[in-house]
Amino acid sequence: MTNRQETQSTPVTREVLSERVKDRILTWILEGELEPGSRIVETRVARDLGVSQAPVREALRDLAILGFVEMKPHKGARVRKPTREELTEAIEVRAELEALAGRLAAERRTEECLTDLEELYAAMDEAADRGDAHDQALNNTRFHARIVKAAHNDTLYRQWSMLEPFSRTYVTASVPGMDLHWLSRRHAPILEAIRSKDPELAAQASREHAAQAAVLLEGLDRTPEGATKD
Repeated sequence: MTNRQETQSTPVTREVLSERVKDRILTWILEGELEPGSRIVETRVARDLGVSQAPVREALRDLAILGFVEMKPHKGARVRKPTREELTEAIEVRAELEALAGRLAAERRTEECLTDLEELYAAMDEAADRGDAHDQALNNTRFHARIVKAAHNDTLYRQWSMLEPFSRTYVTASVPGMDLHWLSRRHAPILEAIRSKDPELAAQASREHAAQAAVLLEGLDRTPEGATKD
């Protein structure tokens, strides 16, 4: 993400810098580089990312609100693993937010928006071809973020952004051997509904898409077509 040279040469607001730091710490947590219970030292993170301690402290506070970090007075911050119940609740709420976003995006999308979504969909599939789960997940996030942005509702975007990390958590926690092509192509119904400017179909496709995450998280015996438990 950001480094010392980038921080010095590219002016960024404190809020944007904090978001970048939060994303990097979250990635470390989700990819297992920071294990549950491990201590997060502000000075070390600041040094590694080439930033001051202020954006690190703000990032940790945000992650504590989300439930990924536990902060105690005089003891600093430690990694906290959200419970399955917390993840399921977040996905349920996210499903409704994305249904609203899909409906609004289908009504308000531009040709530029549609082009962006098609390119991000292709990027997910290309990452799957390479077996690059990390890049696939990043483009997955960008795809959904583009839809929420296309809704042109700032309140919706703020609320969705708070819950977005939980979607990456469910992918990270899903069963080994998950078919990355299936994860990519399950976005096709949403894309087609928005392309067709069908608000109700876009809402339904978005809600069903998020609901599938809960099914995966719960580890149900039935596996969606295309997925594998090998």
